[in-house]
Amino acid sequence: MTDLGGVVTIGNATLYHGDCLEILPTLGKVDAVVTSPPYGDLRNYGGEYCKSPIDVLNAIDLSDGGVCVWNVADQVINGSESGESFRQALAGIDRGWRLHDTMIWCKSGSAFPDSNRYMQAFEYIFIFSNGTPKHVNLLRDRKNNYPASSNMSVERQKDGSVKKPKSKRVNGTHGIRLNYWLIPQEMSNKIRTGHPAQMSQKLCHDLVYSFTGNIVSDPFMGSGTTGVACANLGRKFIGIEIERKYFDIACERIQAAYDQPRLFDDVEDACEQESFPIG
Repeated sequence: MTDLGGVVTIGNATLYHGDCLEILPTLGKVDAVVTSPPYGDLRNYGGEYCKSPIDVLNAIDLSDGGVCVWNVADQVINGSESGESFRQALAGIDRGWRLHDTMIWCKSGSAFPDSNRYMQAFEYIFIFSNGTPKHVNLLRDRKNNYPASSNMSVERQKDGSVKKPKSKRVNGTHGIRLNYWLIPQEMSNKIRTGHPAQMSQKLCHDLVYSFTGNIVSDPFMGSGTTGVACANLGRKFIGIEIERKYFDIACERIQAAYDQPRLFDDVEDACEQESFPIG
């Protein structure tokens, strides 16, 4: 570990302790971002932290074909959702990025059930891209119900009629994962890392695998979950965190990831999705 004036180097990870709005312009263009910004005032992060995720989103300079993976949820205020997640999605579009995919992270439960609303148990993952994404590695771990059958789906036309596709496709045993992912959230986060809102390690691993190439950055590094995923997957990592105590936690976790054997050797270690009848 090398510490040079607020910059720590651990393996292929470069970690900055400071304000991401000040540091991002010094990085120039970045190939990929995987991050989870603060969800309003939903958590108490301690001291000073950035409360303007849209400002940070606008400060990210993606290279051609670069991707920004943005995991966010709405804070509930006076019994209603803030809608901030949608404002952030539109901000990405307004700045000229494509909304390449809107994904849903389905969690295993809800920590704050309300008596007048269905239990909120998901978060959005917006996949922004600057043009056509350069790196897409789609996970194929969804079991097909009928692996030996030809795909008999039809294509709906503008006038409402349907027609069969020109060619048939024989299903394999596994297909591409759907864009809603059933992954349990991390439990007892504060006990394990000291961070009040640790990103799911499994979720982060699969996102890094799916949408990034050699270099990944995270302007809201927090406890370093994206950096751990990058260490396990052999990506270079650039992380920024303004809170010193979380920066120190991230350094410890990323160092530990480099010190131990890789947790995920290949895609076969990804959690398998149950089969769903499609088409």
